[in-house]
Amino acid sequence: MINLSKMAKTWTRIDPRFLPFADVATPDLPLSRLLRLSLFQVSVGMATALLVGTLNRVMIVELHMDAWMVALMVALPLIFAPFRALIGHKSDTHRSILGWRRVPYIWIGTWLQFGGLAIMPFALIILSGDTHWPAWFSYLGSALAFLLVGAGMQTTQTAGLALATDLADAKNRPRVVAMMYVMLLFGMVLSGVMFSVFLDPFSPIQLIKVIQGVALITLLLNLFALWKQEARQPKNTAPSIVQPKFSQSWSEFIKAPQVRRFLIMLGLGTTAFSMQDIILEPYGGEILLLDVSATSFLTALIACGSLLAFTLSARWLSKGYNAYRIAASGLLLGLIAFSMVIFSEPLGSPNLFRLGALLIGFGGGLFAVSTLTIAMSMDQENKTGMVIGAWGAVTATCSGIGMSLGGVIRDLVSDLAMGGVIGTTLMNPATGYSFVYHIEIYLLFITLIALGPLVAKKRNLDISKMSKFGLADFPS
Repeated sequence: MINLSKMAKTWTRIDPRFLPFADVATPDLPLSRLLRLSLFQVSVGMATALLVGTLNRVMIVELHMDAWMVALMVALPLIFAPFRALIGHKSDTHRSILGWRRVPYIWIGTWLQFGGLAIMPFALIILSGDTHWPAWFSYLGSALAFLLVGAGMQTTQTAGLALATDLADAKNRPRVVAMMYVMLLFGMVLSGVMFSVFLDPFSPIQLIKVIQGVALITLLLNLFALWKQEARQPKNTAPSIVQPKFSQSWSEFIKAPQVRRFLIMLGLGTTAFSMQDIILEPYGGEILLLDVSATSFLTALIACGSLLAFTLSARWLSKGYNAYRIAASGLLLGLIAFSMVIFSEPLGSPNLFRLGALLIGFGGGLFAVSTLTIAMSMDQENKTGMVIGAWGAVTATCSGIGMSLGGVIRDLVSDLAMGGVIGTTLMNPATGYSFVYHIEIYLLFITLIALGPLVAKKRNLDISKMSKFGLADFPS
């Protein structure tokens, strides 16, 4: 039998440096309560790994769906991402006789996510053509499932992070929210590994069980995470509270020097890293002949790369490293990563492909973290929420555009190549995938060009005002 007292004494002898976020806890907000609250991020990470990682490969390879349709479906949840600022604002000013602001939105988001996941496997099987129902019904059902999951994820995560910010004191707030995003990555890594186990061997019945299992786990995790977290405070939900306006602040922000160039650079870089999201696992399955279990593990590799990028960026930025140069490093690593993915096909090397996937996560993580830091440094007159909202809107929108373009271009070029339209030399199933990866490389070069003047004009960022580096209000 496990001796819990002995285990607790063992933990107390471990140096706090080796226990991440151990110093974040306070008497009012113990680490156990923080870890329990962060479970809503684990559920969001689970859904993200399922949508972006496992399902796109299953739909393209096993269910024989067109990549453009898969790209469109997986991009649908991102429609709600630009509205995160509005959701957060609504939870700030929510009117409730119970005195809750965040709980209603987290609970609504949880049920939306549960509903979408519950109907998703049946909608996908119908969409694959295994039905006597009309085609429009399968499109409608699948779109509804993905939209519900997307709305639920964005609502739950926005209100959940706002609640974490409310509970933490000002000193620890950035690190508390950073801890929430580490749990998001943990959820992606863990679920990526679990999906690879439970979908081996693959069958439609097993797919239904896995997706509906995720739906049930999401409901239970969020219920446990939310239990007795937010105190009832009727004074914060009184009708007399004046709602702030953002139009004037936005106008002042967008007119600031170099802001437009920064947002354009951010959009280009995000698109470059996002075009592969839909086709990376199908590439491993169709071209390198990896099974569902092996390709599902790619999600865990990408998440591990992002987590490593977060850790190193935090250390570098705390030492005063230039955030623009860190962003450029992420872009350069992206060039190497996509080159590895391209050459893995002629070399027949799955390990080179896996290393490329890991570097894609690492380079994309460096770019995301550094650009968020740059956005936070642009804060003027307490406009942090609006600035981070602009960062989130650009990244979410360009992620959706990139994923959709990746699927459409892959289908179009593959049809031309296999039809012999662009020459017999390119009559290869890998041509469509390779074309997309080359476009991503070109976009990374263009992003580096757009970034150049920003590095020259903004050599040093003042990050001394931030407590310890944390991904405060980081959208997924």
